[in-house]
Amino acid sequence: MGAAPFILFAAALLCAAEQLPVEAAIPNRGPMPTDGPRFLSKGQSYRVVIGDTILLPCSVTDLGTYVVLWRRGVSVLTADRMMVTRDTRFKLQEGFNLQLSNVMPQDAGDYVCQIGDGDNRDQIHTVEILVPPSIRASPASGQLTARKGGTITLECKASGNPVPSISWSRKGKAMPIGEKEGFSITLEKVDRHQAGVYQCTATNGVGEPVTVDMQLDVLYPPEIEVEKSWVHAGEGHEAQLACTVHGEPQPNMLWYQDSFLLDPTNRRSMDTRGNKHMLTIHNVQNSDFGNYSCVAENSLGRAKKYIELSGRPSPAQFHSAPFSRSHSSYNLSWQIESYPPLEEVRLLYRKVMMNDTYQQPGKWHDVTLQPVNTGSFSHAMSYNIRHLHANSVYEAIIQAKNRYGWNEVSDLYQFYTRGPGEDIYDYPSEPSMEDMTLLAAASSWKLMHSLAILIISFLLCVS
Repeated sequence: MGAAPFILFAAALLCAAEQLPVEAAIPNRGPMPTDGPRFLSKGQSYRVVIGDTILLPCSVTDLGTYVVLWRRGVSVLTADRMMVTRDTRFKLQEGFNLQLSNVMPQDAGDYVCQIGDGDNRDQIHTVEILVPPSIRASPASGQLTARKGGTITLECKASGNPVPSISWSRKGKAMPIGEKEGFSITLEKVDRHQAGVYQCTATNGVGEPVTVDMQLDVLYPPEIEVEKSWVHAGEGHEAQLACTVHGEPQPNMLWYQDSFLLDPTNRRSMDTRGNKHMLTIHNVQNSDFGNYSCVAENSLGRAKKYIELSGRPSPAQFHSAPFSRSHSSYNLSWQIESYPPLEEVRLLYRKVMMNDTYQQPGKWHDVTLQPVNTGSFSHAMSYNIRHLHANSVYEAIIQAKNRYGWNEVSDLYQFYTRGPGEDIYDYPSEPSMEDMTLLAAASSWKLMHSLAILIISFLLCVS
């Protein structure tokens, strides 16, 4: 039977209740009370999660011969105790209470329990369906590509009730633009550091938050970093050169010695671990010394970095403390790495005269040292510089020579003598204020004279 006959039947009952005697309308019920029917329950608003069951109360007293209807909009759901709707999710429970199971979003709205008397009194329940958040990436694949220096917008679309809030994060890394909320984020001037997996999370307090991943790939020409631009080696030993290469698409990496392309041999191996490319030379020969380059190329460009493999000593590294024990001498110590024995070491030092407005270097003092070779790869040396002025700033450089030649001049090293009133065996835990003043003035002087190192290196090599 269709819904129309039930609706006609309900209408007929309503008309009969108004036009026929009580006995003819509902013959099994007693006489209608003079006060008329009234509701014991009250209209309410309900919030129910999708898929759950809800019970809408409709308790009526003194109904007499009148009929109770449930309707939603113009659709009649029940008439008296008869189900009019074909939706089997609706049921009457314990009188006229209406039960709706497995609620769906389209079930939201007003439900009216109505008494079919002349006043058509009714009771309204409002139902809101709560829907957990759902989310999807845009584009649906979640794959995005941008070129270095460009702008890219990442977007996700969420639905649910209440309307979900959206937050963004990056898997395993911090967001490049800080914490961000909203349906989209825009990244400007992108580079390789902004590539990765971005996560869009939706939450609305119903159920668990949901997350979708979006993979951002940044296309850029090769970028090369070298661990050491100068590598010391000795004949008969092993040397390793390393370049770290980044690029998207993945670059092709080649090694060159001078202008000659290198291939693996029994003495030369090439390995790759992630982005790190290594050239290992076993049993180094004299012909292996020289300039090497790692060259990376992809469809967007080409990059090259140089590494020198040399038998010359490494630049000296200073190890002595900057503040002297004494007001008239200073023990300078340093270390040099060299596979062959050292043949000669030169120490140059000078006083730096300065005050608040004036800085002037003094004359260089040149000391030639004959190293004591112990057969060790690492050569530790020291020299006690005497006849210094108290409470002064000095600077020193070191250069060493083996059978392959002179090394690069060391970095400029500054040291400080104590004031004349201080005990030579006094070791303060921190420099005095006078020492700190000297140190501050000397630091600006060091910047002004960085060029002097190159000039001195040239003059030493010529001599």
